[in-house]
Order: sequence, then structure tokens, then C-alpha cells
Amino acid sequence: MSATIPDKPRIAIIGSGALGCYYGARLVKAGNDVHFLVRTGRAAIMARGIRVKTPTERFHLKKVQTHATTTEIGPCDLVIVSVKATANSALAKLLPPLMGPDTIVLTLQNGLGVEEPVAEVVGGEHVLGAICFIGSTRTAPGVINCSFPGLVMLGEFGRPAQARTREVAKLFETAGVKCEAQDNLEELRWKKLVWNVPFNGLAIAAGGITTDVIMADEGLRLLARRLMEEILEAAAKFGHAIPRTFMDLQFDRTAKLGKYEPSSLIDYHAGRAIELEEIWGEPVRRAKSVGVPVPRLETLYWLIKRLLAARKTKKKAR
Repeated sequence: MSATIPDKPRIAIIGSGALGCYYGARLVKAGNDVHFLVRTGRAAIMARGIRVKTPTERFHLKKVQTHATTTEIGPCDLVIVSVKATANSALAKLLPPLMGPDTIVLTLQNGLGVEEPVAEVVGGEHVLGAICFIGSTRTAPGVINCSFPGLVMLGEFGRPAQARTREVAKLFETAGVKCEAQDNLEELRWKKLVWNVPFNGLAIAAGGITTDVIMADEGLRLLARRLMEEILEAAAKFGHAIPRTFMDLQFDRTAKLGKYEPSSLIDYHAGRAIELEEIWGEPVRRAKSVGVPVPRLETLYWLIKRLLAARKTKKKAR
């Protein structure tokens, strides 16, 4: 499927957390017809809209098109999936009402293997994926603090970039989001892991700490680099040559975040599910499948898994 999208597409945002509200609000601000699926905090967003704060601007959308179900939204030109990958079991119910013959489904989820569950529901020819290099937090329903707007890199699922890929990228650019269309989505996924694996993982495993603590601790900073190196080695076996300078870029970007609480740590503190398998488990399995030892990554995976199991046991005991 290579159909183009309209100049002013009808857009659905599935998942109104930090990413969904931030990118959705920017698309609304640019004049697009955007519909938000909101299952928690809907009354607050309906009453107060969406507020966005970045290092350079603040804006307030007083009226937001919110919906309780995707059936209420109906078919769209572009569907942006920003729910956690841990909620993918719901996609079989959420996505079909939004689909038309040329609908594009763009998933912003973290980790490896996140396009496949979407493709199983809507067909791989409809699917795009995006990697969001961003520091944003939802402090309340519809209230987004974006400390690092960063950029979005997107690509086709299993295909090089097409005309529609570049059109979606342009749509984001017009909305004030730096965005690039790329030919190799899987390589982008490995690149995002270079940050997500160490910083999301160590924030949890090292006792619930923010990124500035990791950056300031010599041992944790070294461990973060070693984890990055394992990701690079595994990615290379799959044909993705990520330069070592990319690791330095991640440290530079993280330094600018200051006292930043990664999204996985926020979810962990809130007692919500985290993307354990997509961010840590699947990279371990893929690395081992091609004979690449990733001892630090595997250790981190099991430590986080153990912490989650202990949390679950503690909840049952209450």
C-alpha cells in the first residue's frame, strides 16, 4: 500500500499519556483534525484541555476532541499508537474501527518487536514505526512537561521509506516536531535501545534514581556505556552498523535532561506494567540467537524481572 495522505488528515491518537498528548497537541495546534482516545482522566481533559510546556514555549489547547472508544472516532487517515507495548493485547479491539482502505497506523512504542502486534491486527502494509528521542512527562491528565523535544525518526515496517513516509514526516515537521523519514526501521529500533536499555533499566535496578544520578556516578555511568556497547555489538550482527559516537551523543543528550525520571521508572513507581520484554528481554533473545554474549544486558533484564515479581508478590500480600 503506497497511497498518500490528505493535506489535512483525520488523525486518531491512541494513548493520551506524555507522548500522545504532546504530539497530538502539536498536530492540533498546526490545524489538524485530531481525535484523542482517553480512557483515564477524560473528564479533566474535557474540562481543562491540554497544556504543554517546553524549554522555549507554553501553549494551551482549551478544546480537545476526546472519545471514550475508537468506535466513536471512526475511520481515520492516520492512527498514532502511543499506548505502552504492555497494552498491545487491546489492539485487536481498538484498531479495527479506525481503519479505512488507506489508513496508516504509526506506532510510537518502545523496544523491539512492537510493529508485529500492530501488523497482526491491521496488516503489515498499513504499518509505520517511529522512534521518539524525547524527554517528556505527564504531570496530570492533559498536562505535559517536555524538557527535551528532541526528534522523531520514522520508517516503514519491513520496507524502505515511501512517499507516504515522507508525508507523515512533513506532517510532524509542520507541527513543530523535528522529524526524519528513514529507510531502516529496525536499525532505528536498535538505536533507541542504546538509550532505553541503560537509562530506563538502571533507573529501576539501582534503586529508583533519576538520570542525573546515573550520570554523576562513575560506576553507573561506566555500566551504562558497557550496556550500550553490548547493544551495538548485537545490532551489528543483524547488519546495523551503529557508530560508537552514537553512544557519546546519548550521554550528551542525557546531561541536558537534568534530574529526569525515565518513563519506565515512572511506571514502576506508579505500580504500572513496564515494557520488560520489549526493551530488555527481546534484545537479549535476539543477541543470543546470533551468538552475541550480552552478560550485562541479561543481568539487568533478570534484575528488573525479579523486582517486578517482588512487587507483584507484595501487592498480593496486602
